[in-house]
Amino acid sequence: MQHRTVRDVMTRDVVVAHRETTFKEIAGLFHRNAISAVPVVDERNHPVGLVSEADLVRRESALLDEDHPLTRRLHPHRRYLAEAELAEQLMTSPVVTAEADWTLVKAARVMERRRLKRLPVVDDEGRLTGIVSRGDLLRPFLRDDAEIRTEITHDVLLGTLWLPAGDVDVTVEDGVVTLTGTVERRSLVPVVERMCRSLDGVVAVRQSLGYRNDGSVP
Repeated sequence: MQHRTVRDVMTRDVVVAHRETTFKEIAGLFHRNAISAVPVVDERNHPVGLVSEADLVRRESALLDEDHPLTRRLHPHRRYLAEAELAEQLMTSPVVTAEADWTLVKAARVMERRRLKRLPVVDDEGRLTGIVSRGDLLRPFLRDDAEIRTEITHDVLLGTLWLPAGDVDVTVEDGVVTLTGTVERRSLVPVVERMCRSLDGVVAVRQSLGYRNDGSVP
């Protein structure tokens, strides 16, 4: 059965910045590569921070009010931002990273919990190997309905649960799986539903399965 990981959806050719990369150079990277953030890496290719468009906008906003008489006294961080010229001054650090073998669900939970839009992906030695975004995590839901139906019929029902062909009828429309038919035991009904629901690309499962044996002792 198909359970995609971060490795399956991440961008491998990552545009990066270094600590000494300037504000203007970062803005150029964004424009030329149609991206909105870059990891900042050290000499060993370890992510040490992340600079996003939002970071550049905050710097520009701080620059506009740096001459206000209250800026230095009440908002020292704003003044620091106004004077920031290099990636190491602009970046958010430390950076939250992901691992390539994480499930997409785990990556999504980390993004949601930390309110992040993207995660640099690192190997066992902490070196950058890719980057994964919120949009990347949605790719499995673009799977073709026929592909999902084939996986359920062949891999779940026949290959894993060994259900006789024809016992369960499967239809898939826009990622919504509908199961009808009859299984041998009542206990199989939630198992079938749970396994189908866990597949990549499945939005929801609707079932009206019957059973021949409710498992009760005569």
